[in-house]
Amino acid sequence: MADEGVSRFGVVAIGRNEGERLKRCLRSIPSAIPVAYVDSASTDDSVAFASSVGALVVSLDMRLPFSAARARNEGFDALYAAHPDIEYVQFVDGDCELEAGWLETAELFLAREPDVAATCGRRRERFPEASFYNGMADEEWNTPTGEARACGGDAMMRIAAFVDAKGYDPAMIAGEEPELCQRMRARGWRIWRLDAPMTIHDADMHFLRQWWMRAVRSGFGYAQVWRKTKRSGGDVLYGRQIISAFSWTVGIIGLAGLLALAFGPLAILVAPLLWSAQLGRLARREGAKKAMLLMLGKFAEMLGILRFQFASIAGRRQGAIFYK
Repeated sequence: MADEGVSRFGVVAIGRNEGERLKRCLRSIPSAIPVAYVDSASTDDSVAFASSVGALVVSLDMRLPFSAARARNEGFDALYAAHPDIEYVQFVDGDCELEAGWLETAELFLAREPDVAATCGRRRERFPEASFYNGMADEEWNTPTGEARACGGDAMMRIAAFVDAKGYDPAMIAGEEPELCQRMRARGWRIWRLDAPMTIHDADMHFLRQWWMRAVRSGFGYAQVWRKTKRSGGDVLYGRQIISAFSWTVGIIGLAGLLALAFGPLAILVAPLLWSAQLGRLARREGAKKAMLLMLGKFAEMLGILRFQFASIAGRRQGAIFYK
């Protein structure tokens, strides 16, 4: 980690078996900046490497349900206890490398805008050409700049705002950042996305199963965050995504079933006809391969939504859903 002057922020990195990705992540942080690394039962040399570069290592108790939100909270607690004078904290995932200059850019912006709780910048994929799935992830990161409703997992946050909102909800296994940002905004804070390079992400997705599990996790998160924000009042998050997943899966199957009961078994063909029409519409706009994945993704998201419902009925807390 390169030498730089002492600043008013620290970094919390989280990871699990990230290998070389974690090394790039920690090496991208200037050595004068305090770092807490939170490890989730890695079996590689992640803990040893983090210790060797001076990071404060927090090893999660994996007897408790894991979530990235819980890892970030525990990392923040350890970092802030060791460095109570810092004013901002940069959260970064262990599969990301910080872009040169981002930390200083974010710190200056937060110092200039005292009512902004969190700021993030441009995230890009390291190898978008390595797989179609990586390319889709790279497109996903290209979001509008300016005042925003939420940031992602990589963001610099004002510690006063983070503490005011009581940090991440550790029960959230996906969508924890928008849920936290919703609580911050409800308290009068703002969220801002800068047009500045922030991190280089390595999705490392090469197989359909990885992409599928990532979409299942998204569906679970949609349902979990939707229920919490609906109960808490204010902005209700992810309602549109849940309706879309339901409509294009269970909704169409149910409609076809009802039509078959009313008009005969051939009416069941309305389901593939509707799916084909939607696939054609998406293909004209996005291309055939992406259209297929977007349609398939609705089924993965619906599976995640159902997993959340079943876990809620059973009174069981779901741990993280990993895709790599």
